[in-house]
Amino acid sequence: MAQQMAFAATSRDIRRRVRPKTVSEYGIARKTGNILMSVAGSSNIDKIGGTTKISADFQVDILVQPVIARMSAGLTKQQQLLMWPSVCQAAYDAYRTIIPCPQDRIPIRPHHVPRLLLPLIPFLAMAYLSRRPDTFYLRLLLLPLVICLIFGTYFRFMYADPELNIYNWGQGIFAELICGKAIDFAWRREGMLKADETKPGVLAKLSSVSHCSNGSSDGGASSCKEISSYTAPPRNTSLPPWLHDSFEVVFTMRGLGWQFGTDLYIPRDPRPSERSAFLWATATSTFKHFLIFDTLESLIKLVPEVGSPHGGTIFKHNLPISQRYILSTAIHLATGTCLISGFEMVHGCITLFALIALSSSPEMWPPLMDNPWICDSLHVFWAKRWHQVFRQTFLVYGGFLGKLLAGDIGMLFGTFFASGMYHECAAYMLGKGFHWPVVLFFMSQALLLLLEKLWRRTTGKRLAGIYGRLWVYSCIFVMAQPLVDSWYSRGLGGGLMIPPGISPARRLFIPLLRRAEEAVGFGPLSAMQMFLDGEI
Repeated sequence: MAQQMAFAATSRDIRRRVRPKTVSEYGIARKTGNILMSVAGSSNIDKIGGTTKISADFQVDILVQPVIARMSAGLTKQQQLLMWPSVCQAAYDAYRTIIPCPQDRIPIRPHHVPRLLLPLIPFLAMAYLSRRPDTFYLRLLLLPLVICLIFGTYFRFMYADPELNIYNWGQGIFAELICGKAIDFAWRREGMLKADETKPGVLAKLSSVSHCSNGSSDGGASSCKEISSYTAPPRNTSLPPWLHDSFEVVFTMRGLGWQFGTDLYIPRDPRPSERSAFLWATATSTFKHFLIFDTLESLIKLVPEVGSPHGGTIFKHNLPISQRYILSTAIHLATGTCLISGFEMVHGCITLFALIALSSSPEMWPPLMDNPWICDSLHVFWAKRWHQVFRQTFLVYGGFLGKLLAGDIGMLFGTFFASGMYHECAAYMLGKGFHWPVVLFFMSQALLLLLEKLWRRTTGKRLAGIYGRLWVYSCIFVMAQPLVDSWYSRGLGGGLMIPPGISPARRLFIPLLRRAEEAVGFGPLSAMQMFLDGEI
């Protein structure tokens, strides 16, 4: 009884001596006192000052340490130890208020659509402000609201159907992407600038035409200033200039024509520059990649468990070691081909839409990739031949901070760490936990790039030819297999990517193969099944 009264007095003493300077600190201090009052009546009083385990997914101590330092001024060491568990739990509760546990997510229903669209409103406002001068502090004030709305919405709602679980993954990718863009909009003091601008809309060099505020062209008028073409009505569009400009900064990914993309590698375009020929070449390439993606994705779905919405490992332990790794390598190569064809297919569809509906020019839509299959250097693979769609996002999430802390090496590791976390946090939306092998794979790529650079400095020659290609294949197609296995074990292969109704492979190719095998008695599908059963 005396111990309980002593701890109750301690909690009251904390409330008297800690004088919070903000509303947030007052809430934490008050909650700390309440928790200590409740703990005082428990039977585990002697364990309060020791190590307390909190079931949090992330360490949150560093986020609340400055607040605790101010709250704990003047407190005894014992009182400070008593405060830490409750504050950490409060921070964890705040985190889970924004991002709930997988079992607490809300299944998406039609009436949730307005709530899913709500975060896009402040996000578009942030994009608009990033193209207006003297809005730096306003953007910084708006950023916390945008981040909380994005993650609190897209990580809260889910598709309950197992076949639609892949859309949860896509929803996570989308949330991380627009949150990264919002951070990019906010931290740049001058805003998002095009390649020829000194301020949003203000050209670095004078041109022959000036757009005045009253709409007249009067190059000598003092009320006129040289501005970029976004202030004039966009050609062939009914959108107002300010909205067109906001959409332009939202949808730019690689930074073509923007200052953040000035050092971007642009692959050579094999398509003709003439508009109609360019459209035809793009449509043909898009359809080709659609057929490749659909065929390989349909074949992967034929592998037991791997092609199921509930998931399964690509390493079949019922097979001998040689067959086990032949199968895992085949699935891995098919997955890599699907990724390449999927990106090219989506990019082709967007290109066709932009050229036909928005009257965009072919020069604005260069190729997305540069034939990554022929890479003979890991540096060339990641910097040039692989797509650069998320390049700026990874720099925002980790590359810039890494450079600030440790220079170029810090930027390298920070970028790949951000890439690993980006991929895995999106896969966390599948509802089957957090898998560190995904993050470790991307971190290993930074180390391998340093080894490649060390080889060049030591020998004076860079990796090239057949040995360089074997090096790249071993780094990507062998070391990345645990990453792909992590995805398939969580049901990614069983997701509804292409509806069966529009799938040529499932409606035409595979049924024809089955009929041919029934007539002949043997075929590729039968051979595949015998291999999976260990009979070959």
